[in-house]
Amino acid sequence: MGNSATAKSEIKCHSSALNRWRRWWNPPSLPNPHASAEPPTPRIVKTLGVALEAFLSNHLIHMYSKLDRPDSARAVLSLTSPEFRSVVTWTSLIAGDVGNGHYPSAISTFATMRRDGLQPNDFTFPCLFKAAAGLHAPLLGKQLHALAVKLLLIGDAFVACSAFDMYSKTRLLFDADKLFDQMSQRNIAMWNASISNSVLNGKPREGIFRFLELLRSGEAAPNSISFCAFLNACSDGRFLAQGRQLHGYLIKGGHEGDVSVGNGLVDFYGKCGEVGFSEKVFEKMSERNKVSWGSMLAVFEQNDMGEMACALFLKIRRAGVEPTDFMVSSVLSACASLAVLETGRLAHGLAVKACVDDNIFVGSALVDMYGKCGSIEDCERVFFALPRRNLVCWNALIGGYAHQGRADMALGMFREMIERRDSEGLVPNYVTFVCVLSACSRGGMVEVGMEVFNSMREKHGVEPRAEHYACVVDILGRAGQVERAYQAIKEMRVKPTISIWGALLNACKMHGKPELGKMAAENLFKLDPQDSGNHVVLSNMLAAAGRWDEANVVREEMKEVGIKKGAGCSWISVKNDVHVFQAKDASHSRNAEIQAMLGKLKRELKAAGYVPDTKMALYDLEDEEKESEVWSHSEKLALAFGLIALPPGVPIRITKNLRICVDCHSAIKFISRIVGREIIVRDNNRFHRFVDNQCSCGDYW
Repeated sequence: MGNSATAKSEIKCHSSALNRWRRWWNPPSLPNPHASAEPPTPRIVKTLGVALEAFLSNHLIHMYSKLDRPDSARAVLSLTSPEFRSVVTWTSLIAGDVGNGHYPSAISTFATMRRDGLQPNDFTFPCLFKAAAGLHAPLLGKQLHALAVKLLLIGDAFVACSAFDMYSKTRLLFDADKLFDQMSQRNIAMWNASISNSVLNGKPREGIFRFLELLRSGEAAPNSISFCAFLNACSDGRFLAQGRQLHGYLIKGGHEGDVSVGNGLVDFYGKCGEVGFSEKVFEKMSERNKVSWGSMLAVFEQNDMGEMACALFLKIRRAGVEPTDFMVSSVLSACASLAVLETGRLAHGLAVKACVDDNIFVGSALVDMYGKCGSIEDCERVFFALPRRNLVCWNALIGGYAHQGRADMALGMFREMIERRDSEGLVPNYVTFVCVLSACSRGGMVEVGMEVFNSMREKHGVEPRAEHYACVVDILGRAGQVERAYQAIKEMRVKPTISIWGALLNACKMHGKPELGKMAAENLFKLDPQDSGNHVVLSNMLAAAGRWDEANVVREEMKEVGIKKGAGCSWISVKNDVHVFQAKDASHSRNAEIQAMLGKLKRELKAAGYVPDTKMALYDLEDEEKESEVWSHSEKLALAFGLIALPPGVPIRITKNLRICVDCHSAIKFISRIVGREIIVRDNNRFHRFVDNQCSCGDYW
């Protein structure tokens, strides 16, 4: 969030020192040792053959440094006579390096300045402390602190605030608290830094106490940054009541009209899951900036309200607001969660138009969106076109391959990432291993998957979490090694979660292990008794095994305790309209055409040798009734509509909220060859890409 960034990372304790920059350019005149002599020749530098006064060299160095042109700045410095290089000259160079993230260069420049015999001033130290924090070099920070004490500058509020910020960011919290307590006079920047760094260091409760201490002390009046920092503490700790109290305080004090405070409230309520309050605050804002729109957009996206996020993005465009990298990355995440490829491509086009497509956050969101929408070619294209790639980009591409079942490609990218570990600083994290293990599971690579899992702690220092153990159970269970999967559950170091028992239950259903499946289901009922999906899977597993009485008992128990089965559905987007289908759905306006297409497909499939798998008709029916049952599944209805509504040659993309059944999978393979179309189905587990009677999953899912 923009306001979150202000409160969490953009509180630069020395920022108000910018108001004093004017003093830099008017240093006191140097004493003239030749008072009786003629006035000295004007000091000049030669740049591009033009003579400039020395005073302008400081301006040139400052300009080039701010524009991230360090070579040009140093060229001007080299053409300035050493005796006329002041602390202003060197500080301009250091400030430019720090502002552009060149922290080692800033420290090197400072060392050269010291060798020239110049002492840093109250403008230099804040830059140096920020460089030490950026380098995570606490020892260097302590040395700078000692120098500031020696030069009697630590009493300056901005120098002390910068030192405090450095200690907090390098995790020397004892030293930070000690410095804070030693300050005879603490300004609001110091208090804000203390509150914000408490949040950044994972201590939101401490940040709240610090804010209350500020109010009691009366040393300074809290400002918008203080309020936003407090709201960040409340959102991180899910302290909804305390955040609401501050909201009342803001209304009473007349601060609610401040746009940054309003943005902070929108962010706070959104992160606490109170989307309605976020909307109310947003609607009441008399003034909105880009951060306001971006904050509300992120609230919808973070609360799994992708449709609302996309609708708001369109409203933003109609309002004439130029999209920022944050807005684009948020709407791309929403498109990824909804698997709406066309809307995602529209957002991509706007990113290119706004010149933010090369932004690392937008780029990683694009890779993720195309991967989750099943367009792996676009995913690869964006990934390899990025000027620089972070770990999120690599994880997104590996995850994209995993969704498609291309385990070989996922493992290849993982190995390449490991090879670049030293050169690019790419260190795999827990998300990386979830993606790799998922790829191994979907690709049937049991031994490779177990080898990757065993290397997590030993080679990469990543402690396995419940998600990784769930992947291990899935790897073994899908391969038919159900007993080994159960043994892995008994030996794991973490307490089995819903996803772990769920993976075992699905494996039991897949490979016909009803007794072990019943045990897994019982554990799921204890962890999440209201989830209808677990009851349905157990009932279907028993029905598939011909144990109809037991299956009916499970369904009757669901009715008795008031558990309703979630409706399975499939949807397809045609001309920006989403068409949703449920099993046996006859409500669509073009139902007659859909049924005619299904009849045509049924005849052509029978001629091609297709035999319906009536085991998926999980009711005790006659064979003819079972065949009719499987032909009324929602994905078949969506496919039939796609065939009559989309032009020939256009890929048909269907999304299903449940796992695709075996019969529909087999039927769609045949249909892809009969109609000569690419058909992509995204179920709740992965993508299935059907082309010419072949599926990307290799019939292993």
